[in-house]
Amino acid sequence: MVIKVFLASSSGSTAIKKKQQDVVGFLEALKVDYTQLDIACNEDNRMWMRQNVPTEKKPTNGIPLPPQIFNEESYCGDYDTFFDAKEDNSVYEFLGLPPPPGSKEAEKAQIVENGTHAEETIADENVDESTEVPVEERNGNAHGEEEEEGEGGEEEEEEVAEGEIADDEATEGETAGDEAPAEEEEAVEETDERARAEEEEEQEEADEDRPEGASCSVSP
Repeated sequence: MVIKVFLASSSGSTAIKKKQQDVVGFLEALKVDYTQLDIACNEDNRMWMRQNVPTEKKPTNGIPLPPQIFNEESYCGDYDTFFDAKEDNSVYEFLGLPPPPGSKEAEKAQIVENGTHAEETIADENVDESTEVPVEERNGNAHGEEEEEGEGGEEEEEEVAEGEIADDEATEGETAGDEAPAEEEEAVEETDERARAEEEEEQEEADEDRPEGASCSVSP
């Protein structure tokens, strides 16, 4: 890339000459390769410069004055914009050139780049922290769910056990109720048998006590 500086070697304006010297001297100090194009002695240079300066950058009368600076075909600016870039340590950016390592502009660009990366990193970390659930919280939720499940299971087991106990008691009650009438019936049968046995014994004793050959007396 070649930097083109359009100058007027035979300008009668002291201000223009001073501005041209300022631009050229600063470029030489930075060791930037550039080419001087004289518009005073070369009409083609004059026409090319006037045609390629953007309309919004031209003065009110439409005729741009030197010095005008280009990077190949790309317009960089006039003296005023060059001066602002020099004051802001951004001449290489103004010229569309990469700053050499170790220059103030390179250090500035590095700081800006690092700051941007740092801000992006911080933003990413903030997003991760806001969306990621802490391990302790996850563990706490897991333990809480396990405890709830354990308590629910214990309650269900207790209810089942109580139900089984109630069923057993009801079954025992029914069994006891069935056994009681059976015992009563057995006792009644035993009493009846005992009574019959006693009656038979009494009858046998009575028969033994009666005299043999005794007959019923007949009244005359």
